[in-house]
Amino acid sequence: MNPSTYRSYRDLPPLAGIATFAEAMQPGLSVEACVARLKRHHWAFKRLHDVFIRRLTAEPIYELKMAFSLHAHYCAEHAAAWRQRVGEMREPPLGLDAVPDPALDLFFDEILGTPTTEALLVGVYDHALPVLATALRTHQSTTNRLVDHPSFRICRFALIEIEEMIAYGRGALSSLVSNEQREALKPWEDHLDLLLSQAGGLTGDLAPQPGPARRFVTSTPPVYDSVPRRDERFPDPYNMAVHAEAFLYDESFPAAPKTLMMYYKRLREIDVPEMMASIIAETPGKPWGYTVDMTRQLWDEARHALMGEVGFVQAGLDWRKLVRVNFTWSLALNTQLKPLERHAVLYFIEQGLMPKTGKRFEWEVGIASGDGFSALIQDYDWADEVLHARIGRDWYVKQIGDTREATAFGDRCWSKVLIDWESYRREGKTTHENWWPELYRSWCRQRGETPDPRIESYSTSYQAVRADLQEISASA
Repeated sequence: MNPSTYRSYRDLPPLAGIATFAEAMQPGLSVEACVARLKRHHWAFKRLHDVFIRRLTAEPIYELKMAFSLHAHYCAEHAAAWRQRVGEMREPPLGLDAVPDPALDLFFDEILGTPTTEALLVGVYDHALPVLATALRTHQSTTNRLVDHPSFRICRFALIEIEEMIAYGRGALSSLVSNEQREALKPWEDHLDLLLSQAGGLTGDLAPQPGPARRFVTSTPPVYDSVPRRDERFPDPYNMAVHAEAFLYDESFPAAPKTLMMYYKRLREIDVPEMMASIIAETPGKPWGYTVDMTRQLWDEARHALMGEVGFVQAGLDWRKLVRVNFTWSLALNTQLKPLERHAVLYFIEQGLMPKTGKRFEWEVGIASGDGFSALIQDYDWADEVLHARIGRDWYVKQIGDTREATAFGDRCWSKVLIDWESYRREGKTTHENWWPELYRSWCRQRGETPDPRIESYSTSYQAVRADLQEISASA
């Protein structure tokens, strides 16, 4: 039979719509060649995840901190898909944690270790991600899309989010990197291209350029910086003057102004990705499922901060002028506790959010306030925390042994953290200005209401009361 004359029944789309017969008869990649490429794709996702996580905490620009959280989540998920696919292709042991090429690894080290945000953005969004996108398109066009359809499919799905990341990066580059800065970075960019050439390209299918792979930016592998930093819109990051939880759980205050405290609490969650990044970065050797789950939670917490930002914007309130978002929690945990102890504190605080006095209560306040957006974000925030409790049980509690000891250990770790309200004031780091009255007055002006003097005069601080719900919810 002549293949060109073969027809499907009533000319229905053949081969489940995956390919034409002409495409399906092309030889494509062997399993060995396919796996070799998949391993390099996986390595790129894994190293990009590492770059985003390790640069997140010390990155001062809020928008980039949030974007790194999302892009790390994407990369963790896609690396997991690649790990699964390689495992399906008669490849035990998988060898997925072995460096596929020293020059390729150094390529990512150079991006991770660059000292400026501008160079980091250039390295990630103008080099690493576009090269990875090209590699995935090449895989799609080279492999047989019928016989290797699972690989074709994960490439297609990954490209959707890679293109989203690249689009974000282009916007960031146009906003933050000048022509002069790009010109100054040209020798380094040329070095990145050289490293890829020495690795035979990202996929390793090109003839490697000879010569030893050398570092350009750093003489040693880059070290993770665990100290959180904020941009100029956060002028008072040590301010602990307004105890949001005490106000929220005070039954004598009405629900409507409590939405302001919930927006503040959500926006303040910037510090959770800063802290969780430190756990991930400083806890090597975990199964990739741990990395996927922890990075998902990290992105959820960043998403909560973005919800708070949107909450203030939709309320017509400029949080940059009216609210003092601090970083004292992430700073203290990152600099005073070991990674497991930080995870213990995170789990302990989350347990306080599970009873009816926790996330459910915040959702009920959102509904009672009449603010539909507040109710919406608290509804999803509550759902996210249920997921996070499961992540804590799967990865933290099982390591400790049982729930009771895990909770007790978290309480002990949290109790030894020194967040020194008085020393921050004494050392001139903050005056602990009470910013609540002006925020509340601005909110009343937006609504055409007269401020309630009792609400306006709220002045409970974190000077003597811990920020978790253990004592507050018990007395509420």
